[in-house]
Formats: sequence, C-alpha cells, structure tokens
Amino acid sequence: MSTTHLFTIGYEQSTPSAFQAALEEAKVDLVVDVRAVAASRRPGFSKTALAAGIAEHGIAYVHLRTLGTPKEGRLAARGGDHDALMRIYDAHLATSPAQAALEELASLAKGRRICLLCYERHVEGCHRLRLAQWMCERLDIGATHLIPAPF
Repeated sequence: MSTTHLFTIGYEQSTPSAFQAALEEAKVDLVVDVRAVAASRRPGFSKTALAAGIAEHGIAYVHLRTLGTPKEGRLAARGGDHDALMRIYDAHLATSPAQAALEELASLAKGRRICLLCYERHVEGCHRLRLAQWMCERLDIGATHLIPAPF
C-alpha cells in the first residue's frame, strides 16, 4: 500500500479529464470530498458523476459532508471575506460532529495517498487548507496542493 501523503485539489476552471489526470499523476488512491453540498453545475463534478469518473481510474471516493463549510461560511467566501470564512470554519471544526469527521478522515488517510476535494482552484481561498493543516500536524505528513490544467 502507498505511504500516507496528503493532496488537495479544486476543480474550478478544470475539466473532468484534466482533474482525473492530476489525480493519476499524483498516484492518489482516495478522493475525500469535503464539500458540504456535493453538487455542481459543472458536468462531471457532482457526487455520482465524480465518483464514477475517478473509479474508472482506480481511485476511490468518500464524501465527508460534515467537513464542508457551513452555509454562512460559503456566503462569506462568495463575498470575498476570507477572514470570516476561516473564523466560521474554525468554529465549525470545534463541534462534536466535525471532530468525529476529522477522526474519520485521519483514519481513512493512514497508509494511503488521499486527496481532499473542493471547488476553489487555489487552496489559499478554501477551507480545505485548514483541513490539510490539521492532517499534516495530526499525522506528521506533508501536503501537496494539486492544480489541474485549466480549460
């Protein structure tokens, strides 16, 4: 089995094929969807289509909805208020359901090459950065932030 390593990826400005190619190149074996709502207006990126598309490349899929950004955090992000997004998300991560989901995420990662998935192309503007920081500290691993080729 692969050694534990963490990746993150956003599908903004990407096609399903470029997205899948980035995962394959990194030898990811599990995508963990950390969107609160695993739906997308972009073809190929809603939960069912995404899981099926990456399965064709031998990559497993898990949706951890509880690690998604609460609605008020998504609204702050859309409004460009990154500080509010992080404040809201940090408070969310302190809740019991989110703590349980973090433990599940840590368990899923052991001995695997996992990739946290959300929408934003660049991790700096996304809640998955917080998750990556937590995972790196918790499991003493490194993280690589993948950016698939744009369309």
